[in-house]
Amino acid sequence: KLPTMKMLLLLIALLSAALLASAAPPTCYSRVLSLSKEITESFKELQTSKTVDSCVETLPRLYLDIHNYCVLAKLRDFVAYPGCDRVVEVNELKEKARSLYTILISYCRRDLVFLTDDCNALEIPISTPIEHS
Repeated sequence: KLPTMKMLLLLIALLSAALLASAAPPTCYSRVLSLSKEITESFKELQTSKTVDSCVETLPRLYLDIHNYCVLAKLRDFVAYPGCDRVVEVNELKEKARSLYTILISYCRRDLVFLTDDCNALEIPISTPIEHS
């Protein structure tokens, strides 16, 4: 009977922790991190899509790491890139990149710490390790 009670209490504790975690407001860091991942994924999908305009191949690479100071220049270059203005998906991606840049330089300016300034690291897609739950 005791092991069952322990399991029940553990389950209640885990559920409570999950509810509290999801109810917490996003921090500046968590918002920037999720938006950068969203932009990187959207860019990958755009590049592999067969139905998108051929100009997508000429876009600057967009692999983002918000811990790398060069991400600011990378975002500026991508937003300012003159090509593909006729492609809706590219315009949407540029708008997300512009939002991320604004958040980084305005709202989160004092909250973020850049761990590197290796601009070459943003030119190559980084395979992310498998996350354990």
